[in-house]
Amino acid sequence: MTRLSSITSIHTKILLSLGAALLGMNTANAETVRIAVAHYSDQTLPYFEKMAKEFSKANPGITIKVEEVNWDSLQQKLQTDIVGGTNPDLSIVATRWLLDLVRDDVIEPLDARMTPAFKDKFIGAFINSGKVASKTYGLPISASARGLYYNKAMLEKAGYPNGPKTWDEVIAASKKIKATGAYGFGIQGKEIETEIYWFYSLWTNGGEVVDTNGKAVFDSAAGIKAANIYKSLIDQGLTQPGVTSNSREDVQNLFKQGRLGMVITAPFLARQIQKEKPGLQYGVTAIPQGSNAATFATTDSLILFKNSKVKTAAWQFSEFLFSKAARVAFTSGEGFLPTTKEEAADPAFNDAVTQSFISYLPTAKFAPVIAGWEDLSKIVANAMQAVYLGKSKPEDALKTAALQANKMLKK
Repeated sequence: MTRLSSITSIHTKILLSLGAALLGMNTANAETVRIAVAHYSDQTLPYFEKMAKEFSKANPGITIKVEEVNWDSLQQKLQTDIVGGTNPDLSIVATRWLLDLVRDDVIEPLDARMTPAFKDKFIGAFINSGKVASKTYGLPISASARGLYYNKAMLEKAGYPNGPKTWDEVIAASKKIKATGAYGFGIQGKEIETEIYWFYSLWTNGGEVVDTNGKAVFDSAAGIKAANIYKSLIDQGLTQPGVTSNSREDVQNLFKQGRLGMVITAPFLARQIQKEKPGLQYGVTAIPQGSNAATFATTDSLILFKNSKVKTAAWQFSEFLFSKAARVAFTSGEGFLPTTKEEAADPAFNDAVTQSFISYLPTAKFAPVIAGWEDLSKIVANAMQAVYLGKSKPEDALKTAALQANKMLKK
């Protein structure tokens, strides 16, 4: 072997050793971020898996593990995992859960991680929904409001070509729709947001769920009137049969099938119709009024758990998810409302349906940020199911429920 080839061989060995050492360092420094995502649609998991791959490609030392969980079991799963110390680093949660999570001291405040430019991305009302005691604990990953979808052909025949504007008109239209063999007004009676579906009537008739002191007041005269409206619709056969057997998805499916004249739900139904029933002619209008206008606005939040051992990497992925391209893809794909200014300015949200829902936001009601909200929700849902089934009169069911709720709330 010549001196030159010997030197070359030595250099090669050094380079190989250095490469192996660097590879070992990369492996040692590799981090895995776990994120639990709520199932919104069949697009949810593919979207987040795509984002995970794109992020990891740009950040080779970080792997993102996506875990999808159904909404109905998400809260219980997180609670179990928190107790066992096996919770993910990041998770999507209902924003109304934040207060309980903060009181349990299991999630991280995010203000110190947000640059002024990052904070300025958001539409004020939506970023503020993730605050508890002036600290930001949740980033608004999704947002929606509620409106009344109506079948154009059915409502035109019923004499309301632009949809009903009041609850009296809903009843009148439903009677004419019933005469054609279809169902008039859909009522959700089981699973997630059963109580919210009744709140539409409660709020538009001037009632409130809790007062400024956090005391349950849904058993007011307005609450009883609101419950009687739904009970009257059911008793007259103006809704779909078996209300308490119908989830939000069930009622939406009846509407997509052209069997239901009206249903209150979120912007995402429009995306579903576009993909599944593009020939269905429908309109969207505000939730029917009693004494006033109101809608329900909601956000879901992305949170960072306090016990995460990869907080910096988890925050990097959070920032990536709120980049413009990632947000537009998620929000438009799922049929939500924009939560950032960049999204709102994108042509993807210039359609008439999205703009209609945005126009309802000035009258929006958010779920109260109170400890024990989920327990209160279950109490109300149980009361309304009893009313729907005819097992209890509205005034009796609501009075009992309010007593139970205030005992739980210690009011």
